[in-house]
Amino acid sequence: MEARTAPADALDWRRPSGRLRWVRRAQVGAAVVPLALLAVAMGAVQGSAAIGGAAAGGLLVAGLALERVLARRVGAWAYAERQDDLLVRRGVLFRRLSVVPYGRMQYIDVTAGPFERSFGLATVRMHTAAAASDARIPGLPADAATRLRDQLATLGEARSGGL
Repeated sequence: MEARTAPADALDWRRPSGRLRWVRRAQVGAAVVPLALLAVAMGAVQGSAAIGGAAAGGLLVAGLALERVLARRVGAWAYAERQDDLLVRRGVLFRRLSVVPYGRMQYIDVTAGPFERSFGLATVRMHTAAAASDARIPGLPADAATRLRDQLATLGEARSGGL
């Protein structure tokens, strides 16, 4: 008889680093602050500093709201390793739970954009034969992401022998 794996609610769920929230804040700031400054400058050129200031204020409020949404999205990410597969959950409004069997993984990427690199973080992305597969774990410390990639690759090789 096959050994059963633990149900999703009884697992040790691991979360991304808290620094991922700072990455998201930096990304929002990099987009919103220049736009707000541009709105003020355009208002000054047009001769209506009040309109430029109002536009800049609106952009800053929108940026704060966006930052709040992104912080909730970061808090929703988690992953758990089971005997035969990896579970990845995410989503605030629409929750999603992806089950990625180790034996179905074709390759695993570790990526880090400029903001992630500046905070020492990386994203692990698992690729399977399914085109719709979107299993990724953002915000892991770079060394932990590399370790997880190597561990998943080893488990994938061990489990793919029977396919």
